Amino acid sequence: MKVRIHRGTKQIGGTCVEIEQAGHRIAVDFGLPLDGDAQDCSLVPRFNLNDLDAVVVSHPHIDHYGLLHHLAGNTPIAMGDAARRIVSAAVPFTGQPLPPLAGPSLISGRPIDLGVFRITPYLVDHSAFDAYSLLIESEGKRLFYSGDFRGHGRKGKLFERMLAQPPTEIDALLLEGSSLNRMEADDQFPSETELETELVDTIQKTPGLVMMHTSAQNIDRVVTLYRACRQTGRTLLIDLYTAAILEATGNANIPQSGWPGVALFVPESQRRLIKRNKWFDLLDRHKKHRVYVHGLKAVASKSVLLFRPLMMPDLESADALDEATLIYSQWLGYLESGTYRRMEDWLARHGIPVRYIHTSGHASPVDLKRFASALSPKALIPIHSFAPEKYAELFDNVVYRDDGEWWEV
Repeated sequence: MKVRIHRGTKQIGGTCVEIEQAGHRIAVDFGLPLDGDAQDCSLVPRFNLNDLDAVVVSHPHIDHYGLLHHLAGNTPIAMGDAARRIVSAAVPFTGQPLPPLAGPSLISGRPIDLGVFRITPYLVDHSAFDAYSLLIESEGKRLFYSGDFRGHGRKGKLFERMLAQPPTEIDALLLEGSSLNRMEADDQFPSETELETELVDTIQKTPGLVMMHTSAQNIDRVVTLYRACRQTGRTLLIDLYTAAILEATGNANIPQSGWPGVALFVPESQRRLIKRNKWFDLLDRHKKHRVYVHGLKAVASKSVLLFRPLMMPDLESADALDEATLIYSQWLGYLESGTYRRMEDWLARHGIPVRYIHTSGHASPVDLKRFASALSPKALIPIHSFAPEKYAELFDNVVYRDDGEWWEV
């Protein structure tokens, strides 16, 4: 089995791995770099895209699927069914181009055959819903792709289950190390349960509207926020995009627009989209508990808004910002790079304090070490990390590879 990491040996985002055996080839992930443009053809990995047996997408984060539209339209795409629904539901709002996503479904523990390759997915704890690690077998060789994972989220039992019953006889482990450039070896991230406690405290101390800036696709975080709302007697306000994403999970245990304690708020920019694209059926499915912009001020002190910057004009026109607080619950790198400079200026202009309450979607160094020890691979290859040099300090059997380099398992 020959392997080539096209992007990922020294960076986070834009991951793509090509695997070849006996003339058959698959790609694992086909991601957009974090600072990339989906239309930039120069970002597409340089290999023959026309005769792939399939592309296997580990999870629905754009840095793992965001270049799929550059593939031949008939390329099979293997991914989780919920992941497929989520990325499709997001397209009308984000404009992210997608090809047809027809292909095999990833179901945890159920192998699928793609040409000469057997792929066994393992559902993992991650900030993306329906995320998988992958065991890839061919001609007696066993490659394990960790994908993105953690052990401190709401699905942490999946991580512990993997440690207790790991796949064996792993020839090579491609191990993500997203946390290694920002944490010491013994550091750990807070859990979603700890975040819930912090949220409850912040909500209780805020007289006005609480706004939480987080990704609607971070389903664990939405669940955490909903639970905090229930404990504090506040209503969770979501927009139509968030309602569509939650619906796409297909999970009856995930908060939905029609649940008690959840209400729909449609900002003006989305209202125009609904009218222009005639999304009236979508709106009808989610408007059971709708709050209009003219009613925001009256409910502000009793609500928590899943905030997006596009809502800023609506909140100003509604005069709903008196004694408000914003909770920032995303990667700090977005703030440091200036991605949200306009939002920060808006917050400062209105005198709105900002609280940082967040935890990573990726494993801490401690949990990465536990994971590597459990799988005990013959070779451990760094991927999805800005600090590959730290692997040798933490793990045995580290073998460094370069982007574009072919190597054999």
